[in-house]
Amino acid sequence: MKVIALKGEVRDALGKSSNKKLRTEGKVPCVIYGKGENHHFSVYQADFKHLVYTPNTYLVKLEVGNMVKLAKVQELQFEPVSEDIMHADFMEVTADSPISIPVPVKIVGNSPGVRAGGKLQLKIKKLTVKGLIADLPEYIEVNIDKLQIGKSVKVGEINVENLTLLDSPNNSIVSVIVTRAARSAAGAGVTADDDEEETAAEETAAE
Repeated sequence: MKVIALKGEVRDALGKSSNKKLRTEGKVPCVIYGKGENHHFSVYQADFKHLVYTPNTYLVKLEVGNMVKLAKVQELQFEPVSEDIMHADFMEVTADSPISIPVPVKIVGNSPGVRAGGKLQLKIKKLTVKGLIADLPEYIEVNIDKLQIGKSVKVGEINVENLTLLDSPNNSIVSVIVTRAARSAAGAGVTADDDEEETAAEETAAE
């Protein structure tokens, strides 16, 4: 899994008034939790762009003063109207401790169900895995080469080396559904065949 660097500034003052002041300056109040002391800092709102507003998942290299730590995003709080980040929580990660983190799904292959007129429906965009950071992939491939109309690929069918999938094995990741157009076309085809058979039968009877 790729790592994105974020540079922050140490926060000496805490509390609502301090947080409000930081936000007016275009900064996000942040905290990183770890095995030792928690550290409070701030990061410019704009610096979150490539970390948050993306379908990908990244680990974060935090550089705050003399502190350099590897972390994952634990929780983000958004302003409901502007959708700006109001607060960010990070969790320190280490090479020898497994972590839980969402990993994007990447669909590969060509579904025979889609070729037959069905519509591909992605139900889970990210799968939550648990493992060591050295084993974390950028994405998890889900092959649809055998996916027919009305069928789905479930979490329990996916194997990821050295990782544990935490989603329910019965959850559908991707499926192929029948579209209205395909159903209408199929119905129209049957009607046309029936009409042709009826016409032929009438002509035979008349002879």
